[in-house]
Amino acid sequence: MDLELRHLKTLRAIADAGSLTKAATSLGLAQPALSAQLKRIERVLGGALFERGRHGVRATPLGELVLERARVVLPAVTELQRDAVRFATGAGPGPDTPRFRLGATHGPLLGALVDRLATAHPGAPVTTHTSWSEREIACGVVEGRLDYALVGTCGGSAPPESERLTWREIATDPVFVMLATGHPLADRRQVRLADLADTAWTDVPGDSCFGDCFHAACARAGFTPARVPDQYADDDRPRAANE
Repeated sequence: MDLELRHLKTLRAIADAGSLTKAATSLGLAQPALSAQLKRIERVLGGALFERGRHGVRATPLGELVLERARVVLPAVTELQRDAVRFATGAGPGPDTPRFRLGATHGPLLGALVDRLATAHPGAPVTTHTSWSEREIACGVVEGRLDYALVGTCGGSAPPESERLTWREIATDPVFVMLATGHPLADRRQVRLADLADTAWTDVPGDSCFGDCFHAACARAGFTPARVPDQYADDDRPRAANE
């Protein structure tokens, strides 16, 4: 079985509903049928996507990864279908219809922004380009290939191409640490960075300022972060998620 768009819609319905029972109702399925479908999707993707508990279901780390991508893919495909129909019927956007070509690093903010643009400007074409490189995204705007860039900066760091682009802050994200369930600090709502001095770290690739800012924060906390052995062999910078 190959992964299909309907499978992503099913996973989003489960996540939005918070339980298989409610998701089955919204999808017009019997719960056993939805459970069987979820198991087939999990086999395709290689692991459990949701954990069941007394209060419903919640996404596993693998599930969060898949849902994050689904939040980008599903709105983009919906917009593609709308544009294709308008083009085929000769009802394309008029000269005064805004156009949104968005470049962004991977993250949930992009999917939410696409949804808001589609709601605020129905009929306006919205396209997305994702990359781990913030400099590539910024250069896309400078060169006219993109209309807007959505990237993150930390502390007082300047965004890329700050001399040629105008940047506006639209959201502030906290920094989270992902710990194993059995970790001694896993039940705390907040963790001091110094308490994690003896751990190894890893993060997604990219050329943002986060690695340098994270290294500086660790130095202020009194330690130098160790990276996960045998990973990122060509890059000795610390990474930003605790293992």
